[in-house]
Amino acid sequence: MAWKFKKGVPFYQEMTTDTTQKMTVLGQDITQKQKVTFYLSWIPVAKDKDGNWTIKQKIEGVKMEIEIGSNKIPFDSTKKGPGLNPLSNFFKALVGSEFILTFDKNMKISSFEGRDQFLKNLVKKNQEMEPLLKTILSDEALKQMSDPGFAAIPDKPVKKGDTWQKTTMLNMGPIGSFDTNYKYTYEGPDEKKLQRIKVDSTLKYVPPGPNAGSGLPFKILKADLNSKESKGEILFDSEKGRVASSNMTMKMAGTLTIEIGGMSSDVTLDQTQTTTVKTSDENPITPKK
Repeated sequence: MAWKFKKGVPFYQEMTTDTTQKMTVLGQDITQKQKVTFYLSWIPVAKDKDGNWTIKQKIEGVKMEIEIGSNKIPFDSTKKGPGLNPLSNFFKALVGSEFILTFDKNMKISSFEGRDQFLKNLVKKNQEMEPLLKTILSDEALKQMSDPGFAAIPDKPVKKGDTWQKTTMLNMGPIGSFDTNYKYTYEGPDEKKLQRIKVDSTLKYVPPGPNAGSGLPFKILKADLNSKESKGEILFDSEKGRVASSNMTMKMAGTLTIEIGGMSSDVTLDQTQTTTVKTSDENPITPKK
């Protein structure tokens, strides 16, 4: 299994994250559902003598729906119409954002360009969010958002039953950090000759330290959150040299103690998040002729 790119030939990904959160705060049960889809294009720009690829990534479109109780907040950049809601300006600013990524020969991101302009677009109509966004959308955070699908593929030949691992640490400032360990197992080809990779993961949440900064309407004092039953599958197309599709479900549960206006409260959290990715040769939001 190895990634293959052709200079100037784009491919597209549709990435959907579906999250359900059940919280208990001060004896009150709150359920929040969120479904966000990003439509991404990838254009290989150049390959240097050391085997490093420069690739341009663009956010072609965004679709989302947040449901809190009986209130729904929708947004869809692929449809015409105002679609005004409190988050419209924020999501509109995402569309059209471009980044230049450099991947080394092992498909790890070695450099990332475009963060400054990306932040400028996001805070244009949300100035009060600038300190928080600068903290949580670091270069490293943006790298990790793009990296999983590429870095999951082994950098050496494997046979059925072989395993390999990867560990990531995502620091999001006042939100805390997430330490995730991925274990990949090669299961051989399926009926369509796509290479199957089983994914098992464990996630540990680390609350923010006392000097993590602010920007949130609340402060996380302590937490005991861990993942459970987290698994998924990657299908790799050896002929085209890319991930054909992937799915990952991660369940996390535990408790947090937060402070709002000088008062502390205990929060019980149970969250299930499923992320699916589909890769294609054509832009999924462009009408077919």
